[in-house]
Amino acid sequence: MSKKAFQDYYPDFFSHCYGCGRLNDEGLKIKSYWDGEESICIYEPRPYHTALPGFVYGGMIASLIDCHGTGTAAAAKYRSEGREMDTDPPLRFLTASLRVDYLLPTPLGVPLEIRGRVKEVKGRKVIVESTLSTGGKICARGEVVAIQVPEHLIPGHP
Repeated sequence: MSKKAFQDYYPDFFSHCYGCGRLNDEGLKIKSYWDGEESICIYEPRPYHTALPGFVYGGMIASLIDCHGTGTAAAAKYRSEGREMDTDPPLRFLTASLRVDYLLPTPLGVPLEIRGRVKEVKGRKVIVESTLSTGGKICARGEVVAIQVPEHLIPGHP
């Protein structure tokens, strides 16, 4: 995964998110990439991302699914338009809806794999379904309905 992550293409104005912003020094700075038709993010939570001793806090799991979903939404929209992610106007997505189903306790101290599949790209809306797993076991499933930020809210664009 030597190429740039989806989040590395976000303009500076959109790079402050706690979950995926490269300019947020205190944030998670997740990185998502294409892996064929799926997107993938590998993240290892810190010891303080705990719920019960040894297990990941549910809000952290939701954050990972959320930000991986919006990053995947942006990449999917660029793909649907036949554009590279470094072309203008920039496409950035925000969460309209987030659903997370917790299936198994998620252990701390091991890498988590988040995989996304694009369910729908329709106009300014993209729906991404994701799984969060470790050791081959799916611990959570989620769905993000992401909405494209209107151009008039992007600095420097009419």
